[in-house]
Amino acid sequence: MTAAAVETKIPASAEWMRPGRVAVLLFAVLSLVAFLLPDGVLPAWTRQLPAEFRIGLDTWISAALKWLVEDATFGLFTFKDLTRGFAQLLNVPLDIATSILSTGLLDGRGSSAIQLAPPLPWIAVVGVVAALGYRFGGSKLALLAGGAFLYLAVFGQWASAMLTLSSIVVAAPLGIAVGLATGVAGYRVPLLRRIITPILDLMQTVPTFAYLIPILFLFGFGPVAAMIATMIYAAPPMVRVTMAALEGVPREIVEYGTMAGTTPRQMITKVMLPAARPQLLVGVNQVIMLSLNMVIIASMIGAGGLGFDVLTSLRRLDIGRGLEAGLAIVVLAIALDRLSQAYAAGARKRDAEGGLKPFLFGLAAFVAVTYLLALFVPPIATYPEALQISTAPFWTDAVKWINVNFFNVFDAVKTFILLNLLLPVKRFMMAQPWPLVAAMVGYAGWRLGGARLAALVVGLALFPVVTGQWDYTMMTVYLCGISVVVAALIGIPIGIYGGLSPRAWRVIEPAIDTLQTLPSFVYLIPAVMLFRVGDFTAMLAIVLYAVAPSVRYAAHGIRNVPTMLMEAGTSMGCTQKQSLRHIQVPVALPTILLGINQTVMLALSMLVITALVGTRDLGQQVYMALTKADTGKGLVAGLCVAAIAIIADRLIGAAAQKLAAQRSGAVDAT
Repeated sequence: MTAAAVETKIPASAEWMRPGRVAVLLFAVLSLVAFLLPDGVLPAWTRQLPAEFRIGLDTWISAALKWLVEDATFGLFTFKDLTRGFAQLLNVPLDIATSILSTGLLDGRGSSAIQLAPPLPWIAVVGVVAALGYRFGGSKLALLAGGAFLYLAVFGQWASAMLTLSSIVVAAPLGIAVGLATGVAGYRVPLLRRIITPILDLMQTVPTFAYLIPILFLFGFGPVAAMIATMIYAAPPMVRVTMAALEGVPREIVEYGTMAGTTPRQMITKVMLPAARPQLLVGVNQVIMLSLNMVIIASMIGAGGLGFDVLTSLRRLDIGRGLEAGLAIVVLAIALDRLSQAYAAGARKRDAEGGLKPFLFGLAAFVAVTYLLALFVPPIATYPEALQISTAPFWTDAVKWINVNFFNVFDAVKTFILLNLLLPVKRFMMAQPWPLVAAMVGYAGWRLGGARLAALVVGLALFPVVTGQWDYTMMTVYLCGISVVVAALIGIPIGIYGGLSPRAWRVIEPAIDTLQTLPSFVYLIPAVMLFRVGDFTAMLAIVLYAVAPSVRYAAHGIRNVPTMLMEAGTSMGCTQKQSLRHIQVPVALPTILLGINQTVMLALSMLVITALVGTRDLGQQVYMALTKADTGKGLVAGLCVAAIAIIADRLIGAAAQKLAAQRSGAVDAT
């Protein structure tokens, strides 16, 4: 076998397209013709469906929600009473957590409230977190977790961070409980699972701004509404993980439970859930991280805390304060992430070792002693303001210096990319008629997954047409598409390099971890300060936010190329470059495609955020609907974003499956 023979064993990335090259070429020609034709040549209905043929879904949704809030009744109480009562119920644990961590025990509300007892001292919270870190992961984790919370105190972010943490410690457990219960129900009832799956797809792809509006209508403005929005955003991964974990329980364990005479309920609670615990704890980690990602958006409906600080700084273009608050969220996220991961990794070992009661007793004694001391020694209760450090002036001055000295350079780069890349692509996309686009995605679906996938993607592509959102949808596809391409061109080479070099990966991994934990709003602050508002600024923020999956999946794919293929290539005389080009990259391509899929999802989720910097797409429609409390318009625009996301997910997923099947065949042949 020669090096060329090894190459033939690996499927080419475009193998599945070869039978349809004529169709692809035809679609390309038709798209170019549509772009070059003067305005008015194509019928007007191909660009925008006449109003009489559209469905008034936004009007129906707004009317239905208005009826629910104003007229719906159950006899003894109204629907509004029900939702407000539910909000009051959730407010009880939130008030308790806020009293313990942030405000202390208060008598009354607002400015007239009197503090009856102070919150936990900062030293107590830092000590508790460090102790948990030591128990879960040893001295290194104790230093990391304790140091992260100490950072919040030293840099003056303690009060806001504790308010944010109060919401997280309530929203995350509730999201975990709801997700676990729903996942168990979906596992036990296949019909329910088929119903749940598309709902989860919508929950994870509809922009969060879109369902903030109905939450405001139903639950009012305030921390409870923000907590409910956080739960809705964070629960879906727990549902999916629960169903997958229960399905993955070894058959022998299930048979053992059956032989022991367990009832269906005992089988779930006593056998399967304990067996699936490691996988379930991964879902717990995801809920915590998504809850933290939601803090800024939740601040728009009354959450407060660090998210509100970032949002306020963005509105004022105060880059220093915004970055400080954003980094505080990152620090808090890293601490909670490492603690939850360590707990998940060592849960069984700690259960076997025991010693929980002495640990909890010692922790309670430490908290009690520090709390009593804090009543008499103010520096123990609150970190001294005189010792606090602020980096806000440094960041603000740094941006000003960059603007003064490099404004012409940045402006030239922005203008060049805008005129030579963004605007031509934008004009091309906006010129495409909807019948042609629907035909193209339908053909792609048919080639990749058959008639069923084709029908799904065509139906989703027609949804923006019949709801009158086609122009905004194509604007979204343009900005998201070009951002994903740029992110992939940057991220995939970096990921490949990291996959080849463990030393380089040790540097790359913490960098992309930071990018994934930074709140999406934070990316807008430096982008706006350096490049002002517009499509280029939006693209830059989207690329920074969405590049991490391309890096991570590319590195993972390269590291997991079968050893037998590498050995076959080496024995046949392949150089390192030939091995990378003809073996590693083609074999890793299915994994790389999954990374691009995740990049698309993150880019779409960022589009609503970029509406704040002047974009004119579906994200702006969702944001404007939020400011005007137009529920129907916001949800319809959000569903259009979800349609784009699901089309991309299904097509890319089908392509990855085809390539993976071809790769398996090539490995078997080798």
